[in-house]
Amino acid sequence: MKIKYLLSIIAIVAVTKTSFAQYSQDVVRFSTFQNGSTSRIKAIGNAGTAIGGDLSSISGNPAGLGFFTHSEFSITPEFNGSKVNSTYFGQAGNASKNSGNLSNASIVFYQRLNTAKGRDKTKGWLSINYGAGYSRTNNFYENIAYSGKNASNSISDYYAGTANNRPDDALAQWAYKDKLIDNFGTTQKPDFASTVSVPVNQTGIISRIGGQSEFDFAFGANYSNKLYLGLGVAITDLRYDYSRQFIEDGTASITNGGTTGTPTPFNSNYAQNQSTRGSGANVKLGVIYKPVEAVRLGFTFTSPTFYSINDIYAEGLATSINGNRNQPNSSGDYALNYNMRTPLKLAGGAAVFIGKYGFISGDVEYIDYSTTHISNNDSYDNTDDINAIKANYKSAVNVHVGAEARVTNMFYLRGGYSQQGSPFKNNTGATDISSDIKTVSGGIGLRFGQYYVDATYAHITGSEAFSPYLINNGNPTANFKKTNNNGFLTLGYRF
Repeated sequence: MKIKYLLSIIAIVAVTKTSFAQYSQDVVRFSTFQNGSTSRIKAIGNAGTAIGGDLSSISGNPAGLGFFTHSEFSITPEFNGSKVNSTYFGQAGNASKNSGNLSNASIVFYQRLNTAKGRDKTKGWLSINYGAGYSRTNNFYENIAYSGKNASNSISDYYAGTANNRPDDALAQWAYKDKLIDNFGTTQKPDFASTVSVPVNQTGIISRIGGQSEFDFAFGANYSNKLYLGLGVAITDLRYDYSRQFIEDGTASITNGGTTGTPTPFNSNYAQNQSTRGSGANVKLGVIYKPVEAVRLGFTFTSPTFYSINDIYAEGLATSINGNRNQPNSSGDYALNYNMRTPLKLAGGAAVFIGKYGFISGDVEYIDYSTTHISNNDSYDNTDDINAIKANYKSAVNVHVGAEARVTNMFYLRGGYSQQGSPFKNNTGATDISSDIKTVSGGIGLRFGQYYVDATYAHITGSEAFSPYLINNGNPTANFKKTNNNGFLTLGYRF
């Protein structure tokens, strides 16, 4: 990781430059957020660009605020249930994590514009409505566990390769001190190699928590019940905590200066911890046009989000030889402040209303993840990470479709589907490669005069191929199948 390597230059104790933990991957992770929305829009697959008249317009297409003819408030808590099934060298594993959050809380104020006496009340600028809200745009909560018997290589092969390329690397030095690698060459011409014999038992444990959210301020205007324009500003917040352990045990030939050693049981635990905090801002411009009463066409431009980030990183290696624990190695905490820019996003949508019986809606979003940018500063050279982003990531298209049926004056039935395109190229050198994320959703709505309740269930699936370390031949790969079962409940009031 370039950031960590550069920090080692200015630190008293060097910290490793881990190529299997490239920071560019986290930066793209922070760029895959979606618009926050109410349960109603969640239920129709987040296909809300052309709908209008929903509080999700505050964080989605602000032009939709122009449809309101009254003021309104709602709050939406959510429950997230994450489960990850893993396969590593033929051995299955699983881990789960449950969390609860506030998904959305929004309010809109309706303001009808004054018109001259005798003037047609359906022509010209009819209203301008203001909205404010909070929405959660990304959820990082998940636990991952995988294990298996690796008969091909050891993480010590990675340590040895690092030592040959960068002998002063801290992680390589730790591995050498702990006798996981040794120099089988000379001082002038070193040839580091692993002392570990395969097969080895390997276990990985990963924990992620945190999320991204926005505080949105927007307005939307209505022109002749035909054209709707909107502008929104979002203040964004980022919180991400990551911890990882990679545990290996087996037999190592403990050597002394390159001589043949005695096969000895060992256990090693390589740990990483990262804490990232950030804040930023973006702007949204939106339009909705009704060519005929039953059809709505929507478009939204979301500017890049400009983040200011604080990242704190620490790592360590603990090793036991024949049951005797060596002195643990630890880098201590290293912090760096830097700036990040996410890609812009373009969204277009259409909705067809079938009288009072309901509607069908569809959206398409375009985002180019290869334009994600990390800025240089006095403590950080962005060259490696920028090259990694351009080499490993691409543009993607997100698709959302959904429908709402008005069963009675009080009861509504909804369903939807969305697919978020993967940002990864097929020839990626990144350590984790995720598939498209697919969501099937359904929900109901109840109306009681000025009050309403909407409930939604969303089933989210995706997969990931993860390499815990990279070596020249035969990178080990764990395959993850991820499932999220999420519930949303919106309570609303019109006034």
